[in-house]
Amino acid sequence: MTIRFTMDKITRDGDPVLRQTAKDVPFPLSDETAQLAKDMMTYLVVSQDETENEKYGLRPGVGLAAPQVGYSLRMASILVPSLDPHDHPEEPYFKGTIFNPVIISESVKRAALDVGEGCLSVDEDVPGFVPRADRITVRYQDEDGETQTIKLRDYPAIVFQHEIDHLHGHLYYDHIDIKAPWQIDDDTKYIE
Repeated sequence: MTIRFTMDKITRDGDPVLRQTAKDVPFPLSDETAQLAKDMMTYLVVSQDETENEKYGLRPGVGLAAPQVGYSLRMASILVPSLDPHDHPEEPYFKGTIFNPVIISESVKRAALDVGEGCLSVDEDVPGFVPRADRITVRYQDEDGETQTIKLRDYPAIVFQHEIDHLHGHLYYDHIDIKAPWQIDDDTKYIE
C-alpha cells in the first residue's frame, strides 16, 4: 500500500487554505480528484492500524478533508470504525469519500464528545466541549456523482460535522466557549 499523505504533508493550522470556503467538486471526477480521494482514504486506513501508523508516524484519524491536504475542494474521506466492535469489528460504520456535502437537517438537541475533539491539522490540544447537533441528515455525492442521503447520530454525526466544517473554513475550536470551555448546557448529550 502506497501512502502519499504522511504527517508532514497534513496542512497545519495557520495555513490560509484551512480558513477558505472550499470549491464544489465537478463531476465526472478528474483522475487527479479520484486519486486524491483514494490517497485520503489510504491515510485513514493506515492511521487506524496501530502497527502501520507507527511505521509511518501517523496520528490516527477518522476523517480527512481535502483542505487538510492543501486542496480547497468540497470533499472529505471518512472512516468511522464499527460502533460495536464485538458484533462486526471488520465492518466499518461508514467508509467512503463524500463530495459536495450539505447538512439538510439537524436536531435541536446538542451532543459533544466527553473528552473534546482533536484534529490532524491542529497540533496543540485546544481543550473544551465542542457542541454539535446530535442528529443530522447529510446529502452528498458519491464518487460516481450519484446523490446520497445519510442520517447520522451521536459519534458519526459529530465526525461528519467536523469534516464538513473544514469545507467551510471552520476548525473545531471555533465552537468552544473560551470563557468556559468545559461548561455545557444541561441538555447536551455526552458521547464517550
